Amino acid sequence: MQMIYLGTDIVEIKRIRKNIDLKSTIFLNKIFTKKEIKYCQLKADPAIHFSGRFAAKEAIKKAILSSGILKYISMKEIEIISANSIPKVNVESIDNCIKISISHTNDFATAMAICQIK
Repeated sequence: MQMIYLGTDIVEIKRIRKNIDLKSTIFLNKIFTKKEIKYCQLKADPAIHFSGRFAAKEAIKKAILSSGILKYISMKEIEIISANSIPKVNVESIDNCIKISISHTNDFATAMAICQIK
């Protein structure tokens, strides 16, 4: 039987922007991979894209941890890459069973993750 686990998160963009402004390199390197940092920094407003990825990583963590596959996973172990503007998830410690959706306004970023386990 296949089990489906969900995770969702919303983040205020000004909170992420503040962390980037105050703790730039430390904050970014703790949460994001080099590919994610490069991708977001190429955008007109990087904070919006960092916020979307932050929300996605939180949603993914919630889905993974609720499934019981892992007992712990760091944000940095979750990588979100964009392939033709479609976000794809890479988590080395598990099979790629996760799909995500990311949305944002000027004030908030939100994400939903679905983890399918056979």
